[in-house]
Amino acid sequence: MKYRKLIAPYLISNGRKFRLAQIRPDDGARQELKKRIDELMAGSVARLSELQEKLYAQNTWGMLIIFQAMDAAGKDSTIKHVLSGVNPQGCEVFSFKQPSAEELNHDFLWRAAQRLPERGRIGIFNRSYYEETLVVRVHRELLDKQKLPDGLTGPGIWQERFEDIRSFERYLTRNGISLLKIFLHVSKDEQQRRFLKRLDKPEKNWKFSTADLEERKFWKDYMDAYEEMIRHTATPHAPWLVVPADHKWFAQLVVAAAIIEKLDSLKLSFPRMTAEQKDQLKKARTRLA
Repeated sequence: MKYRKLIAPYLISNGRKFRLAQIRPDDGARQELKKRIDELMAGSVARLSELQEKLYAQNTWGMLIIFQAMDAAGKDSTIKHVLSGVNPQGCEVFSFKQPSAEELNHDFLWRAAQRLPERGRIGIFNRSYYEETLVVRVHRELLDKQKLPDGLTGPGIWQERFEDIRSFERYLTRNGISLLKIFLHVSKDEQQRRFLKRLDKPEKNWKFSTADLEERKFWKDYMDAYEEMIRHTATPHAPWLVVPADHKWFAQLVVAAAIIEKLDSLKLSFPRMTAEQKDQLKKARTRLA
């Protein structure tokens, strides 16, 4: 499969002219792909497993994958299916929920910085520091809980946070952390269908929250916040992938393709043995014979 061609329409590496309306949440569900989805996903998972093994063995690069989305967009299922073949030793998933009292006593990037992946590993953020430009922006009262000094919470705070995030991500890439940021772009109608499914199926009742329902009232505010966030933080070294998410199978295929492309770009390889190491291996074989 031509991974680069599949993700090209959705990869935003320069956000200045980006508009969310450019990408439809129901885009891309082509029948020729759907008929082959099991085969394509199996091949993608296998390829991802190979690359992750090289990443782990080489132990120089780390990879950070950030997932952002509205509720019911499919973050959990995408992570589960796309990374099903990855060695658990080389992958960590962190879900960022409401900040704790300790986290509120630090800067807004602090808790994310504690969870960055080690070299050789893939780190996955289920939500991230970008919540500080999304939910905190939509619900301004949350900003008051962050104990910032007077004069630092004016109307320019969001632009300042975008600037801080760009600098932070530039720092990460300069230190060998490769970044891929994924926004699962689901429609309001599809979110409604998925909420109803959670209510209709007893085994999915636990996923439903009335708080999620309340957030639907702020849909336009969130879409505006997401658009501005992508416009100000999509860069060549830390691009955004805006994935049509109304069809989960298609979203998972695009995400898998993007991760494979990103890992491929790192030119990963297994460590080469020196002459001395090869000699030691020969001696070890002799002793084991």
